[in-house]
Amino acid sequence: MSQLSRRNFNIMLGATGAATLASTAIGTFAYAQGKGRVVIIGGGAGGGTVAHLVKKGAPGLDVTLVEANAQYTSCFFSNLYLGGFRSFESITHSYDGLKKLGVNVVTDYATGVDSAKKTVTLRGGATLAYDKLVLSPGIDFKWGGIEGYSDDAAQMMPHAWKAGAQTQVLKKQLEAMKAGGTVIMSPPPNPFRCPPGPYERASMIASYLKANKPGSKLIIMDPKPKFSKQALFQEGWAAHYQDIIEWVPPDLTGGGVKKVDAKAMTVTTGDGETVKADVANIIPAQMAGKIVHVAGCSDGDWCPINPADFSSTKVKDIYVIGDASIAKKMPKSGFSANSQAKVVANSVLAALAGKKKFPARYRNTCWSLISANNGVKVGASYKAGADMVEVNSKFISKTGETAELRKQTFEESLDWYTAMTNEMFAKG
Repeated sequence: MSQLSRRNFNIMLGATGAATLASTAIGTFAYAQGKGRVVIIGGGAGGGTVAHLVKKGAPGLDVTLVEANAQYTSCFFSNLYLGGFRSFESITHSYDGLKKLGVNVVTDYATGVDSAKKTVTLRGGATLAYDKLVLSPGIDFKWGGIEGYSDDAAQMMPHAWKAGAQTQVLKKQLEAMKAGGTVIMSPPPNPFRCPPGPYERASMIASYLKANKPGSKLIIMDPKPKFSKQALFQEGWAAHYQDIIEWVPPDLTGGGVKKVDAKAMTVTTGDGETVKADVANIIPAQMAGKIVHVAGCSDGDWCPINPADFSSTKVKDIYVIGDASIAKKMPKSGFSANSQAKVVANSVLAALAGKKKFPARYRNTCWSLISANNGVKVGASYKAGADMVEVNSKFISKTGETAELRKQTFEESLDWYTAMTNEMFAKG
C-alpha cells in the first residue's frame, strides 16, 4: 500500500471511522445472550462487508450470506479489464475468507421473504429464519426501455453492467472486431449504478481500440444531456481519443437509442436514424434487485431507507443497502455500499450483541481511469439528516492537473480496490 493511502486509508474506507469500527465491529465486548440470526442477501460490496464485520464483531451470532454466484466479479474495475489494464482473475473473488471466519455462505437465489414470520425462502427449497435481514441485491434491468432489447438480446449486444460472463462477452467482441469498425454505446438514464462508469468504459474501450484496432470509432448515444465528471472525461478524450470517441447528446438523436435489432446489429435512435454496429454496448435502465420488491421494501424502482442506519422505512428489521437503496445524493457505487454496510453492521451488532451504536457517517469516492496512469476522482462525505443522507463536503479532480497527480490518483484507486475487496471477503 502506498504511503499516500496509508495516511488516508481510514478516511477512504471509514464509514464510522477506524476507532468506531475497532470498538464496535471488531471489539471484544460481552455478547448478548442467545444466538441472534442475521441473514444477508447479496454478496457484493455491501453484503460481503456486513457479513464480515458482523461475524467478526460477534462470533456468537449466526450469520448467513445468500449469494447466487459461487464467485464474485466486481463491476468496479471491470472497465480496466476491458481496457487491458487488469486481468479477469484480478477482479474475481471467492468467498473462502468469509467461510473460514464462520459465515454460512449459501450459493442460491433468495425468492421470498415473509416479514411476519421473519423467514427467507431460497430457490433450492430451504427456509432461513432471521432476526435481522440485510438486503444488498444490487440492480436488475428494466428491459422495456429500449424496444428489442432483452436478456436474450444482451448475449449479442452485451450490457456488461453486471460483471462476470457479460464482461467477458464484451471483451471478446472487441477483440474479434475488425480494424476500422464501429462500437456503439448506449448509457442508461438516471439513476443507475456507478454514474461515471459508462464514460470510464468509453475511455477504456477507446484505449483498447487505439492500441489494437486502428481507424475504429466509438459512438456514445447518450439519453442524458450531461454526465458525471464530464469536463474531466471530455478533456481526456480530446487529448487521447480525439478521432475515436464521439459523444452524441440526446437533442441530436431524439433521446438516444430507442430500438435495437440484435441479429442485424443495428440501433435506431429516437429521431429514426438506424446505425449498424460491429459491437454494441447497450446499458439499459435499472431498478433495485427483485428480492427487495418481493420483500415489500420498494417504493417504485428503489427502496426508501432511514438515513441513520439504512433500515427499511417500510418493513421492520430489514436493512437495504447499496444500489437498491434510495440514498438521495449518495451515488450508487461500490464505495457507497461498503460505507453503508459499516453503519448497518454497527446497527446489527448494537441490536443483537449489545454493542454501542454510533452516529452514522458515510463516505464515497468514485475513481475513473481515462488513459494509462491518468486517474480522476469525485467524492464526498455524508451525514444522516432528518429524512435523507446529506452532503457534508465534496471534492472532484480538476482539469489541467499534472501527470504526477493523475498517476497518484490512479495508484490511490489501486490501493482502495485491494483494501476494500480484502474487507468484503475477509482476506488476510
